[in-house]
Amino acid sequence: MTPAARLAATIEVLDAIAAERAPADQCLKAWGRSHRFAGSGDRRAIAVRTYDILRARARLAWAMGAEDGRALVLGALAHLDGLAVDRIEALFSGDGHAPAALSDQERVRLIMPPADPPPHVLAGVPEFVAQALKRQFGEDWLAEAQALVQPRAPVDLRVNALCGGVEGALKLLAHEGIEAQRTPLSAWGLRLPPELAADVQKTRAYTTGWIEVQDEGSQLMAFLAGARPGQVVVDYCAGGGGKTLALAASMKSSDGRGSGRLIALDVNQRRLDAVPERLARAGAQAELQLIGPDGEGTEAFQAVADLVLVDAPCTGSGTWRRRPEGAWRVTPDDVARLAALQPQILARAAGLVKPGGRLVYVTCSVFAAENDGVAAAFAAAHPGFRPLSVASAAAAPALTDAARARLAELAGDGHTVQLTPRRTGTDGFFIALFERLP
Repeated sequence: MTPAARLAATIEVLDAIAAERAPADQCLKAWGRSHRFAGSGDRRAIAVRTYDILRARARLAWAMGAEDGRALVLGALAHLDGLAVDRIEALFSGDGHAPAALSDQERVRLIMPPADPPPHVLAGVPEFVAQALKRQFGEDWLAEAQALVQPRAPVDLRVNALCGGVEGALKLLAHEGIEAQRTPLSAWGLRLPPELAADVQKTRAYTTGWIEVQDEGSQLMAFLAGARPGQVVVDYCAGGGGKTLALAASMKSSDGRGSGRLIALDVNQRRLDAVPERLARAGAQAELQLIGPDGEGTEAFQAVADLVLVDAPCTGSGTWRRRPEGAWRVTPDDVARLAALQPQILARAAGLVKPGGRLVYVTCSVFAAENDGVAAAFAAAHPGFRPLSVASAAAAPALTDAARARLAELAGDGHTVQLTPRRTGTDGFFIALFERLP
């Protein structure tokens, strides 16, 4: 494909992302399936430009006065690539597969973009998100917002303790020419540069279960939950099983095998159907149970669990550096709806915790309404549960000394902590820890 044809394809993909609720990577794959003539180099170039534009969407739309795919691509050529107008005109010629020629209005915008963008544009997020982050982070909100959406996230891996140690995983990856680095906070974490994302699942380390793709922040959430050998552990809202696998590894007994009883619950059968293959590859075991939206199907698990981890449905705002399109799909109504649903889910899950057991609430969100607001409401409504300090949970050996020190700075003696890309170099995760009174 010519450079101009790649730009036309990027416009098409961006418009599809705007029109659909599917993730950007799925829209890119769909485009590739319907355009078989595009080679791997073409698809990669289109994907890289698409994501670069999504991360800079706010200022590109501001500069061009429009937010359709064509406007965003034009803005990227001028403000990300630094091309002069005559070079942009050569690419937007209308010839062959090139995009249509520039209009007079587009030419004026390219030459004289508006000055003094408002703060939310500088931050790269919708205005209501900027306001929410201001309330939460105060003077640091702008840097927090920019870190949330703009940098490309690395590829984080969790070494599966059921298969072996970190050194073994490093050797397996190195044998295939992939040099991984240890992560600073997770003792079982490895990190690769973003451009290797597509290659990880082809490696022997992945296909044999030695590694799982899991952000370091997500690993910390699973480790702070504190699953141990011999326990009854429930992964409530298990989804596709990412944290289920991490919990299984934490439950490894001294003979190297998993022990105890691990139960994965979810309201979506399709998501649960993806878990058995992952469990088999990782050498882990778990009971899978479909439950109803009001907790139907959990009767047999009432008050039996040593640990219940609630990875609640949320806006996913903490993952925007991986899925930047998400910042432009979430609405204030979404936040309010989820903040009303999350306490209900947490209350239902609490019934599964036995006296003396632990209840852990997790989101991949940075919105206080979904996080501290939910934790505070639960504590007020459930006097049978007491807060459990993050510091006590951070004694888990799967955390590094650097992680314990950083969590101590962020959480103090409290029972909640908010991770963010700026604070911890991870995706945005929140955790609240409770213990049921004996």
